[in-house]
Amino acid sequence: MPTPRRVIVVSLWIHPGQEDAFEAFERDAARVMARHGGRIDQAVRIAQGGEGDAPFEVHCVSFPDQATADAYASDPEMPALRARRSAIISRTERLTGRMAGPY
Repeated sequence: MPTPRRVIVVSLWIHPGQEDAFEAFERDAARVMARHGGRIDQAVRIAQGGEGDAPFEVHCVSFPDQATADAYASDPEMPALRARRSAIISRTERLTGRMAGPY
């Protein structure tokens, strides 16, 4: 039986007016992620005006294993991406797990 992919659920809050920059950043980050076997499996844009402090978007990201996730994090393009990220994304929350179901 194959090992299940490492799954990270990422909630992202962005600075006001950064929607276009966020989308461009995510395309670039996904391209680098793909080099290491990672992918954004789902991206859900949260309806604004809801209750509480809702994130702008929630992603389900996966990698084949921890080693490939670590390789993505240390990719030579990441320092430039991190600098862009800090100007666009104000807050991030991550949960790590594995796929479950189907139910």
